[in-house]
Amino acid sequence: MRSHFQMFAAYNRWANDLVYDAAAKLSDEDYRRDMGAFFKSIHGTLNHILIADRIWMKRFTGEGDHPKTLDAILFEQLPALRVAREAEDRRIIAFVDGLDDRAVEGRFTYITVTDVRTVSQRLAPALSHFFNHQTHHRGQIHAMLTALGNQAPSLDLVRFQRTETGRRFA
Repeated sequence: MRSHFQMFAAYNRWANDLVYDAAAKLSDEDYRRDMGAFFKSIHGTLNHILIADRIWMKRFTGEGDHPKTLDAILFEQLPALRVAREAEDRRIIAFVDGLDDRAVEGRFTYITVTDVRTVSQRLAPALSHFFNHQTHHRGQIHAMLTALGNQAPSLDLVRFQRTETGRRFA
């Protein structure tokens, strides 16, 4: 089970690199354009993904900071956001690599951000949600890139599995 989540942690980093590369090719106007997505723009959505990852990592590890709202803008400029994203991806990979199957099958308890309550759940389904959430919002960014007339990168998991890094998970 741990290797399943190791694959998703590595895939997450790979997909984020592709999305950030594509975002870096945009004009600032297009990068910040309200495209009608839940977090409005590519800029807002990239910030949201990082916020959510920090919230979940705090829940998983008990360490780290995050804002109290899901739509906060952590970084105004893409280069600074990317540095923070890369650091968070390394943190996610290290966390998952440090798990054993017993921990993955175990439970953890946390306090929610939006409706402030205590939740106890198994780690494996929470990790599945964690990685699925990232994929969901990267899909929104993919759609925004396409709508802006840009070549959106292929983010298929099988494409990752055919890379040098992903091959060990195929």
